[in-house]
Amino acid sequence: MANLSALPRLDKALYQSLYQESIANPGQFWSKMATDFLDFETTWDRVSTCTFKEGDIRWFEGAKLNVSANCLDRHMASKANQPALIIEGDDPAHTEILTYKDVLEKVCQMANVLKALGIQKGDRVCLYLPMIPSTAIAMLACARIGAIHTVVFAGFSAQALRSRIIDAECTCVITADENIRGGKTYPLKANVAQALSEPSAVTQVLVIKNTGNPVPADPLRDIWYHDVAPSQSNWCPPESMEAEDPLFILYTSGSTGSPKGVLHTTAGYALYAAMTFRWVFDYQPEDVFWCTADAGWITGHTYSLYGPLLNGATTLWFEGVPTHPTPSRFWEIIDKHQVNIFYTAPTAIRALMAMGDEPVKKTKRDSLKLLGTVGEPINPEAWQWYHEVVGNGQCDIVDTWWQTETGGIMLAPIPHVGNQKPGAAGLPFFGVCPALVDDNGTQLSGEAEGNLVITQSWPGQMRTVFNHHDRFVETYFARWPGLYATGDGARRDDDGDITITGRVDDIINMAGHRIGTAEVESALVQHPKVAEAAVVGIPHDIKGQSLYAFVRLMDGTQGDDALQTELLSLIEHHIGKFARNCQMQWCSDLPKTRSGKIMRRILRALASGEPEAIGDTSTLANPEIVEALKLKTKPLTFA
Repeated sequence: MANLSALPRLDKALYQSLYQESIANPGQFWSKMATDFLDFETTWDRVSTCTFKEGDIRWFEGAKLNVSANCLDRHMASKANQPALIIEGDDPAHTEILTYKDVLEKVCQMANVLKALGIQKGDRVCLYLPMIPSTAIAMLACARIGAIHTVVFAGFSAQALRSRIIDAECTCVITADENIRGGKTYPLKANVAQALSEPSAVTQVLVIKNTGNPVPADPLRDIWYHDVAPSQSNWCPPESMEAEDPLFILYTSGSTGSPKGVLHTTAGYALYAAMTFRWVFDYQPEDVFWCTADAGWITGHTYSLYGPLLNGATTLWFEGVPTHPTPSRFWEIIDKHQVNIFYTAPTAIRALMAMGDEPVKKTKRDSLKLLGTVGEPINPEAWQWYHEVVGNGQCDIVDTWWQTETGGIMLAPIPHVGNQKPGAAGLPFFGVCPALVDDNGTQLSGEAEGNLVITQSWPGQMRTVFNHHDRFVETYFARWPGLYATGDGARRDDDGDITITGRVDDIINMAGHRIGTAEVESALVQHPKVAEAAVVGIPHDIKGQSLYAFVRLMDGTQGDDALQTELLSLIEHHIGKFARNCQMQWCSDLPKTRSGKIMRRILRALASGEPEAIGDTSTLANPEIVEALKLKTKPLTFA
């Protein structure tokens, strides 16, 4: 049985020793880590079988375990009465604290409800929920019975929700009546009703009472959780799961086509989540950990739920926004619950930084020992403010780089190990082999800048794109066979520290939300007046990036404010309200190669106000359009 209390704290010497072992003798290393961090019913026949060429990735085959039991049951002897989950509501007066015993009983009860509805091992269950206790309970209940959860961010529109329900072939949806953020309510059940207004495989909708306001109801399909839960037992035996059985599907935007259903499996993901949480954040028993990410994103999965609970930690969830009811809300919550480790996005830091130091300095924050960032690279100015003002100059800054696809943190300046360099993602975690290659796939040594790739597998790696394994291989392994292509550019300095320089494909990272340009373009061209659209990302002082759309209208059609409003509404409908931050430019044509490919490099330079970066236009079929676009491109403004 794993002895989590005996795990050592990392220092530079121990890190270097363990890292070398993880690369030179991965079978021995990961076997020991699995034994140290997880409880298995049966052990594995083979540690790993990984071939990047075919996208064949398997870890701990033959082993059996249950992630819910590892998060809850094994802590009962020592932590039954310790807080597992602190929920801070949108209203500061609304706080709920659940012990490990409370969570286990609620998880078992919901698991029994799902079983009573006919949900079985392998069934897909869609969760469209706010940051309330029931969301954590539902995720763990699915894991307990072997159902595969797919959590959809509650800010997504009905159309975006429907596409994910259909792709994952979900048979059940768990939602709430409404969401509460910033003192306002937002429709969840109504969006589910709209998403299911056309045929799907969904036969049941389980509804959580959150606000209690009236919502649309279908008596043949909808079930109120509070009506059925009391009759169910608060004990449910955990399903025995194979190591490679799917745990969840989470959708992330692709540079082309529809969002990808990233599939993570049981043992490898759980091990990687537990290890990275423990060591990257220097977690110590009784620390209070707060990751501000929504459960609809991978950060919320790994570091709001699974990573903390696998380590027997106390994790804090927040349903509201960082500026309600005052600009001090984040810092007030830290004082209220004596948060020790705080993990948020540079987007949030920049937004709060813009409000000045006073809202921060109204609070103490003296419980903090570590500050983390996630989502996109943090600029040096925000890093300094985070360190000096929020952390009182006393906290390490852990600027993490990873992806939905990686399952957990890949690069970080680990406390007591890495260098504190503003904006640098630092050194690799155990078992992670990063490399830089040029566009031909040639590996670059020493100080260099190029495409960031990973040369060997790690347990938390995604296994496939659900129902589209060919897309998995094509997206991540086809360009440079034998290497995992991250899609990010990076720079390595003479210390070996890596700094991420940005996406090399057409993914836009806006306020931590990854949006594929193809999704936005697809929404825009559905308008009958739009002939063609090209969307690029431009720098944004607060959000990191925002959207800029070049829109070619049908002949004889004029663009105006009314049409722009209609197009923004289309974006909101198909993607979500958070994507409305989009500037638009009407154009008579788009710069294209003779093969018809839109040259987004040129559009990105124009939209960013960097005409000197346009570069060579000799391959264009219509080079004259570049000068026309230069004259019309709007100056950058931020909303």
